[in-house]
Amino acid sequence: MTPREYVEEVRSQSIYDPVLTFQIMNGFTVMRINPNYLPDDDLSSKYATLMEWNNIDYRARTKRHFKTSNPVRIMVIQYMMKNIDSFEEFKKQCEYYVDVAADYGSDFAVFPEIFTTQLMSFLEEKVPSKAVRRLSDYTEDYIEMFTHLAVKYNVNIIGGSHFVEEDEKIYNISYLFRRDGTIEKQYKIHVTPNERTWWGIQPGDAVKVFDTDCGKIAIQICYDIQFPELARYAVDQGANIIFVPFCTDDRQGYLRVRYCAQARAVENQVYTVISGTVGNMTQVENMDIQYAQSGIFTPSDFEFARDGIIGECNPNVETVVVGDVDLEILRRQRKSGTVRQLQDRRHDLFQLDYKLKTEVKPERT
Repeated sequence: MTPREYVEEVRSQSIYDPVLTFQIMNGFTVMRINPNYLPDDDLSSKYATLMEWNNIDYRARTKRHFKTSNPVRIMVIQYMMKNIDSFEEFKKQCEYYVDVAADYGSDFAVFPEIFTTQLMSFLEEKVPSKAVRRLSDYTEDYIEMFTHLAVKYNVNIIGGSHFVEEDEKIYNISYLFRRDGTIEKQYKIHVTPNERTWWGIQPGDAVKVFDTDCGKIAIQICYDIQFPELARYAVDQGANIIFVPFCTDDRQGYLRVRYCAQARAVENQVYTVISGTVGNMTQVENMDIQYAQSGIFTPSDFEFARDGIIGECNPNVETVVVGDVDLEILRRQRKSGTVRQLQDRRHDLFQLDYKLKTEVKPERT
């Protein structure tokens, strides 16, 4: 057989080679076959293999070779939707939760999807398509409030999501309010039939990954986490945590979000965080009832929580859950875990082709 055929037989364990088999079993990767490597090596017909062994302790551009942990503390808010009388009342509730997050030393406070629709309870507009445009009038107040709270309490805030009017179109946008006062936003890519029918929401066109003082993160609003390509693209760009603000009215809808978030955590070796709304708003059309059980999820391996759950709220009550995700454990498991979904992908068989209007080139991971 040819040298390449021989190496393939060894890799598939059909042939035992005292050197090559040992190296492969200990994590070496065959990079290429070198001809004419040693002219006097007749037994190997002058061939050799170039092997690569990844050093999981290596960190580029730093003198630190080993890190025991790199924790990020997250507080997830399971927000109660109830009738209120003013924006000031809404602001007090939001500040209360950010204050609690700061008391726990949180790096992130996570609010649910479209929880700002609580403001509709005092807008006295019964037609949903008109109510959503009146709600968008509070966009500047919403941004100013959370920008101030992020800086004041020194917490990065995932501001749930909010309906925003741009060029006479309504979008569902989630904002990242960094504790240094800067702001980013992620448009909801996939619009549900309900959003389209009742509110006329338009879809966004770009998946973004954001730099924070706790590493790279992504935000995928509710329905978006149910499309695995988006999470894979975000992780390819370097995301370690995917935040999922969601809003569902029944248990079946909630479970779609939860199961998909846990699946994304496993298949992409990434942390996922879901934050939902609970309660009832009797005066707001199409926001009558809510169901949620918010939580923080991990990949499934020895180094993580046994059931892949760092923490979760009690279902359908107003509460919070606080948990630490360790980015160092995540990094090491991607390199040397029991399974390595990112590393073992068959790029020779399939790859994802993203056609984004705002193209962002993925980084090496």
